Amino acid sequence: MSKIKGKIVLITGGASGIGKLMGEMALEKGAAALVIWDINQESIDATVKELGKKGAVHGFRVDVSRHEVVAECYDKVKRQVGDVDILINSAGIITSNKTFDQCTEDEINRTMAVNAIAPMYVARQMLPDMVQRNSGHICNIASAGGMMSNPKMSVYAASKWAAVGWSDSVRIELQEMKSKVRITTVAPYYITTGMFDGVKSKVFPLLKPKKVAKRIIGAIEGDRRFLMLMPWIPKAHHVMRLLQALLPMRVFDWLVGDVLGIYHTMDNFTGRKK
Repeated sequence: MSKIKGKIVLITGGASGIGKLMGEMALEKGAAALVIWDINQESIDATVKELGKKGAVHGFRVDVSRHEVVAECYDKVKRQVGDVDILINSAGIITSNKTFDQCTEDEINRTMAVNAIAPMYVARQMLPDMVQRNSGHICNIASAGGMMSNPKMSVYAASKWAAVGWSDSVRIELQEMKSKVRITTVAPYYITTGMFDGVKSKVFPLLKPKKVAKRIIGAIEGDRRFLMLMPWIPKAHHVMRLLQALLPMRVFDWLVGDVLGIYHTMDNFTGRKK
């Protein structure tokens, strides 16, 4: 039996990209209701109409970087839909491919607010209820950029390093509490959703959204603690950590930067036009 069947699933950033795809998959697996939180009302309306053919879908316009808005909207969800069983923190942004010396205060603040702080705000609302019920699952979508440094995305990488460290720390806290609430941390490579338009990857192909969404849903159902998604590399987070541990920094930079070309992936980045 699917872990998702009969459950209420809430997805931030759920009106587009892999968030929308995961929502569709959750409904196909028998979710009792899908709750979409997103910042774009037009996308919310279109997604609710589209996915509503597959099951109960509720859309809310939420700026997840504002804790008072998150708290208010969570109360609405509990009253109108019910207790959230599965939370997927999928909302994220990247503002530019500037080097750090050129980044503005607004770009720094917005990136950290949405990618690092917002998942904490959202989880902080729902986790106490999950702990009290001794049931629930939180999946936090970070990035491979939260596992290794990469130029021209320093603030984005910082936000995702923060997300990885926070998410996995909460996992350990729940583990030590002997709670049945589960945490899954996901760190994917670049995905072809439009968020990373212009990225050129020398060796590794960009990931396909549907495959990523399927892998994440599978990780939730399988109670995976950590999932790093890199093309062609199974157990990628183990491989990455091993290389970082064994190789001198200069050699690691040469391998990742020159041979694999990852340090130049952001050179032609444009991002979404809208």
